[in-house]
Amino acid sequence: MNAEPSWDLYRTFLAVLQERSLSGAARRLGLTQPTVARHVDALEAAVGADLFVRSQRGLAPTELALDLKPHAQTLAATSAALLRTASGRAGEVRGTVRISASEIVGAELLPPLLADLRRHHPALVFELVLSNEVDDLLSREADIAVRMVQPAQGALVARRLPSIALGMHAHRGYLKRRGTPKSFDELFDHDLVGFDRETPAIRAALADLSGVDRSVFALRADSDLAQLAALRAGFGIGVCQVPVARRYSELVRVLARDFAIELGMWVVMHEDLKTSLRYRVVFDALVAGLKMPAARGAQQGARAPT
Repeated sequence: MNAEPSWDLYRTFLAVLQERSLSGAARRLGLTQPTVARHVDALEAAVGADLFVRSQRGLAPTELALDLKPHAQTLAATSAALLRTASGRAGEVRGTVRISASEIVGAELLPPLLADLRRHHPALVFELVLSNEVDDLLSREADIAVRMVQPAQGALVARRLPSIALGMHAHRGYLKRRGTPKSFDELFDHDLVGFDRETPAIRAALADLSGVDRSVFALRADSDLAQLAALRAGFGIGVCQVPVARRYSELVRVLARDFAIELGMWVVMHEDLKTSLRYRVVFDALVAGLKMPAARGAQQGARAPT
């Protein structure tokens, strides 16, 4: 490599990797297809090797391209973080804050907190990423994250929140039609909603529950929002966060004494951001706001009679 390629080449390279075609990358970036092709050619010339080969499915990345992918993703995240940082002003609560959270937390718990923050600080802008994957705060894929697993990375500021109670729930109409299970064994006579792919976190949560795997579910989905929608539609019985289920009067908790799991929750940000007023205000507001539904859910889980 005789000269350092410009960032535009890496951005185009990443778009082609994601879209697997020149035309798709052009649409994503708002460029013409010949421009995208020139960018790819220029980067291949700079690194001295092919990055893509044509296949029946489009452009297939070479081994070198896959090796370069995480570095290009880091560049993209850093570029986006730079723009977010530049959107604020020192000593003012203004600018963009990117928040990563699990699907249920991001869709059910965060919106009212963000709405309240926006009312008090109208110059704040939020980017909300809903994903059950753990975003890397060290590479600034997000500024603040709400995680359901304890952060193991250094250089992070983390606040542990009260655990959230998980419980089995079903629609009232479903229970009226099919009856309410009185024991864990009776649960397997019902239509169950659950996961498709078993993750390490799921395996740990189900360690003490024999007989529960993907084969017992009548509806399998890795999206927590899809599972919640299925429960609300009366499909069957599945797991839901207790404080979230409490928001919907049609959902009823079942087998509370047989199935009660506590889910940890942390609010995390990079320690370099703790001196920025904008990030600190949002971080503290999320910690304070998320403490309340988590605590109420844990209390309700302890009182549940069924």
